[in-house]
Amino acid sequence: MPSGTPRRPYDSARRQQAARRNRAAILAAGRELLFRDGYRATTVRAVAERAGVSPETLYKAFGGKPGLAKALWDVTLAGDDQPLAMAERPQLQAVLATLDAHAKLRLYAAFVRGVHERLAALSALLAEAGPEVGQVLALSEDERMAGVSAFVAHLADTGVLPPGTDTARLAESWWALTGPHLYTQLTTGRGWDTDTYEDWLTGLLAAALPSPT
Repeated sequence: MPSGTPRRPYDSARRQQAARRNRAAILAAGRELLFRDGYRATTVRAVAERAGVSPETLYKAFGGKPGLAKALWDVTLAGDDQPLAMAERPQLQAVLATLDAHAKLRLYAAFVRGVHERLAALSALLAEAGPEVGQVLALSEDERMAGVSAFVAHLADTGVLPPGTDTARLAESWWALTGPHLYTQLTTGRGWDTDTYEDWLTGLLAAALPSPT
């Protein structure tokens, strides 16, 4: 191609499509091998070979195995790999748009249940992975705290909470109530089905709301 000839406009689109395909293939291979072999036994090279890419491609996309674990967590949390923040997703948008306070809490409890249903197995696997993914789990809990805090702020802004409510304390309480450990204890440990968990969580969230003074 002569120098100075403009690059074909579809080259960038092709590269982006190839990057998306590689990312999806790496995520699928990573999930398969992590659940088959465990975190410690799964290597970057093995994931790359299963995905049909080079290890360098994996490192470029995810920065290594902990980054891949975080990406798997995020995709599992959301249910897909679309570049949408959780607050922008339809299920949470429905929660925020609902006017009735009890219906809002019911929808939020259903959202929490869905997250835990998707994440439970991966959470258990990564919890056994050791300190290398400890930061991944800690970051996910920080992000969960931020999400709960945003929901409590929404309740305050829309008049569900009475003036003077300690929103920080309420957010911390709900962060504890909606955590993955409690979900696993009740479902796996005590045999609750997820409908029962959702009903229980809805009741506790409602009970934790401050009464108007």
